[in-house]
Amino acid sequence: MTLPTASRNFGIRLSGTGMAVPANVVTNADLAKTVDTNDQWITQRTGIRQRHISEQGDSVLTLSRDAMQQALAAAGIAATDLDMLILATLTPEMVTPSTAARVVSDIGATPASAVDISAACSGFVYGVNMAASFIATGFYKHIAVIGCETLSKITNWTDRSTCVLFGDGAGAAIFSATQDTTRGCLYQNMGSDGGRWHELYCPRSEADLPPEGSGAPFNGQYNTLHMNGREIYKFAVGTLQKSIEAALAHCNLKPSDLAMIIPHQSNARIIESAREKLGVSEDRMYVNIDRYGNTSAASVPICLHELVTAGRVKPGDHVLFVALGGGLTWATSLWKV
Repeated sequence: MTLPTASRNFGIRLSGTGMAVPANVVTNADLAKTVDTNDQWITQRTGIRQRHISEQGDSVLTLSRDAMQQALAAAGIAATDLDMLILATLTPEMVTPSTAARVVSDIGATPASAVDISAACSGFVYGVNMAASFIATGFYKHIAVIGCETLSKITNWTDRSTCVLFGDGAGAAIFSATQDTTRGCLYQNMGSDGGRWHELYCPRSEADLPPEGSGAPFNGQYNTLHMNGREIYKFAVGTLQKSIEAALAHCNLKPSDLAMIIPHQSNARIIESAREKLGVSEDRMYVNIDRYGNTSAASVPICLHELVTAGRVKPGDHVLFVALGGGLTWATSLWKV
């Protein structure tokens, strides 16, 4: 569903960002010691050279809390100023309570509203669009959005088709109302195709397995990620390019008008293919998958934090967030930050 540009009496600004990753770094060479793979094979096919993997003491709660505290410090606001916290994750601490509510408590933001959302790799961009819409109502002034995953905890470390891809981490952003009405979300789009759920899924029992003949993989372990890499690649290449083109067309912008495109870090070849077809210069399409792997909902906010701290995304810039993943889901958000 595509939403029209919101009319409002105030704008929305990006006021602060933060990130956190586990200290434990696992390289391709490390993985080659336990599964039949090598650095060249992984790098050529994915662009990944290393990833951060959780150890004892690391969790969605701790990583989210650490990223959030950075974002609050950068924004220069107190935790009690937050009206809402949205946490995008497919690896929450438990079924209930929401991890978001525990983060709110740990950072001292009570009684801010809190909610976990699950849209896989698209989760953070879903949350950004929700935050923009909530602030546009005039009822909310400061909303935090976190993308955090500990995918290592649902990875089959003997399945080389998936274990080389994923990493753990968290990224956070705070969005705030401002009197500058030119700033804010200029375009947003979110979509899903649940009929293709079995292309990327995590089954709990035999009842969750796809029907025979679907072509969906099963590696023999429940509660671990399974992915049809060929189909996900085709979906991602086409959807990424179309999503970017639709956002630019809606806002009557050219790729050169954007300070940065921040895509979900799924695969370096997918990102490069879209960049070349769109005619976007390398310095305007951010890639950091080589250092973090695919961190699902955390990938876009980690990219955003790195860009903000490096001064490559500044107030007033046009920035495009775009992500796609399991569900299948996809989401786009174009901002003047």
